[in-house]
Amino acid sequence: MTKLAIIGGTGLDKIPDLEITHREVSHTPFGEPSATLTHGIFGSTEVIFLPRHGPSHTIPPHRVNYRANLWALKHIGVEAVIAIAAVGGITRDMGPGQIVVPDQIIDYTYGREHTLFEYDLDQVTHIDFTNPYCEPLRKALIEAGEEVSAPLTTRGTYGATQGPRLETAMEIHRLEQDGCDIVGMTGMPEASLAKELDLCYACCAVVANWAAGKSDDPISMEAIEKNLKTGMSDVNRLVARLLQHY
Repeated sequence: MTKLAIIGGTGLDKIPDLEITHREVSHTPFGEPSATLTHGIFGSTEVIFLPRHGPSHTIPPHRVNYRANLWALKHIGVEAVIAIAAVGGITRDMGPGQIVVPDQIIDYTYGREHTLFEYDLDQVTHIDFTNPYCEPLRKALIEAGEEVSAPLTTRGTYGATQGPRLETAMEIHRLEQDGCDIVGMTGMPEASLAKELDLCYACCAVVANWAAGKSDDPISMEAIEKNLKTGMSDVNRLVARLLQHY
């Protein structure tokens, strides 16, 4: 059985109904992960959970130690990673509450430690990042979402911005012109590091709000939290169904 991990984002600092068996402290060549690795049973499947922003949600997107997080999971034998993320909706069908399983990503981040292949190399290493997400895991997420009748979009391009501030209306306009459907702050370098480590990685994104300029209403944390509460409930149902077949 493939060893599976879930990386939780904003709105998912812990997994409801996860029967915790133990927690594991991990030290990596790249520093400390965001939190201890939580081992548990979800249904009848062993799962490792790691909150991306820390156990109390105190690590901003640009300060997440993505290298340590992914390395730690790989080191304990994880083979597949489901990355849960909260995002803003850009294109017409990406309204609040929608669950998106993106198939492409554009990186607008800067200054982040974005590769494991940096020092003491025998040779320069390049990865093929044509398809950034693991298609078998994407399909499994989509099938599970359809089975539980979640509000699901099966394709889309994730625009990864630096954060922690939200974007301007013109920045969102630019992202839309570039082909982005959703916008978030944690998609990169998480996806490319997973590829470097040969992890099967897919994103399950919950649209928490319309991106800047896409609604007449101001963006408020109250509305985001309300949408995330509903969206993450749907994600929990989706993940539970996926694990029944995994």
